[in-house]
Amino acid sequence: MGARRTAGVVAGVLAACAVAAAITVVNLPAAKGSPGFADSTPVSTAEITKRTLVDREEHDGTLGHGDTTSISSRGDGTVTWLPAEGWTITRGKAMFHLDNRPVTLLYGSLPAYRTLSTGVRGADVKQFERNLRALGYRGFTVDRTYSWATASAVRDWQDDLGLTRTGTVDPGQIVYAAGPVRVDSLSTQVGTVVGPGATVEKVTGTSPLVTVRLDMSSGRLARQGATVRVTLPDEKVAPGKIVKVATVVSQGENAEADTTRIQVTIRFTSTVKARGAAAVTVAFTAGKRPDVLAVPVAALLALAEGGYGVQIVDGSTTRNVAVETGLFADGKVEITGSGLQAGLKVAMPS
Repeated sequence: MGARRTAGVVAGVLAACAVAAAITVVNLPAAKGSPGFADSTPVSTAEITKRTLVDREEHDGTLGHGDTTSISSRGDGTVTWLPAEGWTITRGKAMFHLDNRPVTLLYGSLPAYRTLSTGVRGADVKQFERNLRALGYRGFTVDRTYSWATASAVRDWQDDLGLTRTGTVDPGQIVYAAGPVRVDSLSTQVGTVVGPGATVEKVTGTSPLVTVRLDMSSGRLARQGATVRVTLPDEKVAPGKIVKVATVVSQGENAEADTTRIQVTIRFTSTVKARGAAAVTVAFTAGKRPDVLAVPVAALLALAEGGYGVQIVDGSTTRNVAVETGLFADGKVEITGSGLQAGLKVAMPS
């Protein structure tokens, strides 16, 4: 999974000041005479522009829906219904059926860990009551107390689900997730007898995500919140943002050493559809220089006295100006030099 540079590949060569190598790489022409050389020969020109240069480094990634989460049974029974792989399940819908009774998805971060009944207090009560209200049930107050009014609303909910109207909520009756889930794979089949802790299915979030595993040497690219560009299988480019950075260790095989990498998770900032896993290319920002003067790389000259320059074209005359180079990106190079400003014309090789 090696890194691939975009137009910025020349940067390392020139930045190292390997003049001969640089001339070979970018085929820089030699300057005629010294700075101030005049020539009336018509030439092709480009404009010095002021812009933000961004150097990008590309790595291979995988388009999918992120890491899976296992959904397990909390009780004993026979699996009597399962969703299809790829289905999206939302709040109030069944994750699976056990003994022909639905195990219902609700939203929240706190797992169901005890029976909820009249008089019970706690954060889990408030979380459950929020879901009950979101499903359209009324007549109770959303707070930390499971009251008789809550129990009454629960009986209505249970009736709608075809369950016995107990007014209490068994932890095996519900499953919590952060939001809607996508069924990634099934771990059992209809008719299987399961017990507490048995994995029934594996789910992911519903939003397409990209994961990239970087070598430790590329760790500087893995900055949470940083923006990236993702080239999709159809060659379209979509913007994204790094939302998670984690260190992962892969066990070596056949006495090989374990491999430590950095796993980056990327969320798209525009609408992207993903139907299954696919290979993508992710362009990370390796360097960025805002509001700098830039010219096409091909406009650079190799000066006889050493270093680099550009040939300024002013009407029918030209003059060479020595420059210092900075960041290379997208076929452009950052330059600084005496008297340079945006809008001036520089000679380009014909």
